[in-house]
Amino acid sequence: MNRTRIVRWLRVLLPLTALAMLSVLFLFSRQGDGESQIPYADVDAQSMARDPRLVAPEYAGVTADGAQLVLRATEAAPAGGSGGKARDLQLDWQRPDGLRADLTAPQAGMDGGAIRLGGGVRMTTSSGWTVDAPSVEAATDRSRIAAEDGVQAQAPFGSLSARRMELAPDTAGDASILNFSGDVRLIYQP
Repeated sequence: MNRTRIVRWLRVLLPLTALAMLSVLFLFSRQGDGESQIPYADVDAQSMARDPRLVAPEYAGVTADGAQLVLRATEAAPAGGSGGKARDLQLDWQRPDGLRADLTAPQAGMDGGAIRLGGGVRMTTSSGWTVDAPSVEAATDRSRIAAEDGVQAQAPFGSLSARRMELAPDTAGDASILNFSGDVRLIYQP
């Protein structure tokens, strides 16, 4: 009889004790801090909806004559029509003959079959050339990089300046030629 009475009391007391322990846990739990929010949730959603853009876009392709293009930017936004604009652009260009050119520019736009880099473009080639120009146009359908607004270049053998520059394959398509024209001035440094 004693045993039955103890079991009845325990059936009431044990759930009440568990409920009291849970209540104490919730009452004395620490308060949540405001810093535990999602770290990338501090964006202006209205601004992003108003001005759509891509963050860190990348484009890769191969031209008809075999040049590989890899285009990266920190941000890109569509513009009216079929073009677009990008910021902090980097273009890696490599021909099948092994010549490589790396171009960097603060801004760029795409128009049809060409990428127009602007705002001060720097091009370095695997053959040791460094070319600076206000703007450069790179074709996406063939191997061609051109600057029409004046260029300053550092070569392994000296420095030169010219009005125009074009990097394209020769007529046979076997090798790449870096061609300068228009008031070319060369300072040879042996």
